[in-house]
Amino acid sequence: MQTILGSGGIIANHIAKSLPAYTSSIRLVSRNPKAVTGKEELVSADLTSDDQVMKAVKGSEVVYLTAGLQYSIKVWQEQWPRLMQNVINACKENGSRLVFFDNVYMYGKVVGPMTEETPFNPSSRKGEVRARIATMILDEVNKRELTALIARSADFYGPETQNSFLNMMAFENLKKGKSAQLMISKNLKHSFTYTPDAGKATALLGNTPSAYNQTWHLPTDMNVLTTQQIVEIAAKALNTKPKITVLPRLMIQMAGLFNPIIKESIEMLYQYDSDYIFDSGKFDKAFTFNKVLYAEGIRNSLKA
Repeated sequence: MQTILGSGGIIANHIAKSLPAYTSSIRLVSRNPKAVTGKEELVSADLTSDDQVMKAVKGSEVVYLTAGLQYSIKVWQEQWPRLMQNVINACKENGSRLVFFDNVYMYGKVVGPMTEETPFNPSSRKGEVRARIATMILDEVNKRELTALIARSADFYGPETQNSFLNMMAFENLKKGKSAQLMISKNLKHSFTYTPDAGKATALLGNTPSAYNQTWHLPTDMNVLTTQQIVEIAAKALNTKPKITVLPRLMIQMAGLFNPIIKESIEMLYQYDSDYIFDSGKFDKAFTFNKVLYAEGIRNSLKA
């Protein structure tokens, strides 16, 4: 049995689609789980409940934690450590291997490429939470009380990836004949991980015994483009002009006075005022994996 905790999101769905290559027993767990292939076992659970997580994980060989919480620092500070401890306890009790799908917030602002060796130096409160929960896993691994791996991704883009700012603010606007909206600058390089690749690679890692007790950056096109170059590729695919509106920091801060989601995002703007380069060379060397490059990934994203 391989179990996905926090099913229903775009990454969880891509993992679920990939797992039948490795197992016929798949369990999807969330508050309101929905089938992806139609052959999964569905379990309703609140991941902040120790008892419910323990029951949801029972009998699992591999557990994928892909949960996403409300984008609120208060919620993150209150719920992420408790949720992570519940999952760690359940995996230890059941002898399950843990695969945690993570982001790069804990690195903070990095000069040069981000690698698996980049130290934790969070530049935001959300980054502090991500550093804390990743450290919880690493501490258990170091004590040899848990077998786990961390699969880390850059910002997302891809078909039906609604929580990607690139999809929402650039691609969707271009499809409507509007200007793509970019934050802070259009001339800085910014890595994006293609969501179908992220899910497929996470399933591969979860089913590779030698991959455990390590951190992995998921496969991402190493030919990092500026956001303007990305918009130009998208506009060409749509046969339209690459119109761009750059949203300056002050405008975003003003918008945050009226929009709680934007307000929560302001502390993350450091990711857009310098190059954001994500290095997946470790994965590329270890696995034969035909990752989707930007030109194809952008075209696929526009079709959705």
